[in-house]
Amino acid sequence: MSKVAVVMGSTSDLPVMQEAIDILKGFDIEVDVDIVSAHRTPEKLFDFSKNAHKNGYSVIIAGAGGAAHLPGMVASMSPLPVIGVPVKSSNSIDGWDSVLSILQMPGGVPVATVALNGAKNAGILAAQIIGSSDKCVLDKIILYKEGLKQKVIEGAEEMKKGKS
Repeated sequence: MSKVAVVMGSTSDLPVMQEAIDILKGFDIEVDVDIVSAHRTPEKLFDFSKNAHKNGYSVIIAGAGGAAHLPGMVASMSPLPVIGVPVKSSNSIDGWDSVLSILQMPGGVPVATVALNGAKNAGILAAQIIGSSDKCVLDKIILYKEGLKQKVIEGAEEMKKGKS
């Protein structure tokens, strides 16, 4: 069974990152959650990043605000795919500092970056990565996307009924 690590720079990021945790659990994917600060606990960051693949993780989701070094630093030391979630934090410049810190990585150190506070999409992307080699997860993603489609169709029908 695949598992995903969801890490963030501080507890203040948890309300945003909870959406990734929830969506992964909804796909029955094991999730481990931790606080790993690039600036305040660099030794923990190094240990986590260098050993994540040895600890059974398939994907890492890293959320950070402000300078947002966590996702890139994790990606620099881990062979696993890293999905960065820019978090609009209290010390953020409307979130742009976080977005650009995660998005503008140098060649050779990729970080898949989702929208500002887009942890739900990070969880879905992690599930899709796992689903590329796990049919059970893939089937759940197909059902999930079918559900999204049905929700739009039903919403359109309800809207039309309200206008007649």
